[in-house]
Amino acid sequence: MARHFVIMSSSYSLGKRIAIDYSSKDKVNFDIINKQIDEIIKQCGKDVSISTHFVQTETTEWESLIKADSFFEDVLVVNPTKFIQLINQDRELKGTDVAKYILSMVNDCTHLKLEKLVYLCYAEYLVGTGKKLFPDKIFAFQYGPVVETVFHRYKTQGKEKLEEKINADHVSEMPSRSRILFAKEGTEKVKYIDQIIQKYGDLPASELVNLTHQEKTPWKMSYQEKKFTEIEDECILAYHKNENKGRLSTRDDLNNKRIEKYTKRNGKFI
Repeated sequence: MARHFVIMSSSYSLGKRIAIDYSSKDKVNFDIINKQIDEIIKQCGKDVSISTHFVQTETTEWESLIKADSFFEDVLVVNPTKFIQLINQDRELKGTDVAKYILSMVNDCTHLKLEKLVYLCYAEYLVGTGKKLFPDKIFAFQYGPVVETVFHRYKTQGKEKLEEKINADHVSEMPSRSRILFAKEGTEKVKYIDQIIQKYGDLPASELVNLTHQEKTPWKMSYQEKKFTEIEDECILAYHKNENKGRLSTRDDLNNKRIEKYTKRNGKFI
């Protein structure tokens, strides 16, 4: 009879669950296993998502584990160094990870609207924590802030809704949310993203463009015609820190402007 002590996690880059398998026909050395778990936490962070499993099988081979429990099918077994490397690859979010989650939550989303929502998520998190939501560069394009990786991923869609791209990316709420939660400080990050989706998710792209084109916005301060100028974090912080002071229009502000335009057209004022 063999004993398997398995440490498992997920690799979103590979689209697979990954595992380290400590197997022996003798007594399991838990000192070695505990040291390995401590090393994973040290290298990957205290909030890293791992699970442990203890199973008895006929042999020390991984195939015997699959035979004993189909839960272990399609798991990639790697050495401890590779295990840590694969986890760390996914501990840092990319702009496209945030974009996929937004697409799973927001209906009728065009590329233009998506870019604005991803940017607002970045700004909200930066102001709230002083940290980057993702390392991707943000540029000032003609129609507002653009996240570099999101632009290259979805630029061919034009003004069409991103339905086809959603299907191609296999976007759904739970996997895309889990991907964000897996990142460092993922719980905090998804909280900020959800706030932006709730606040701006049902606004049309045109109003989000107007929102980011106001005077003294980071886009306004950075944009240069026919140049791709990077919007610096310092500029984003300087403007969006004043959001609660009224510099950035809220959904209610925009709705009030709609009402005012309507009443003016009818010769009436509220």
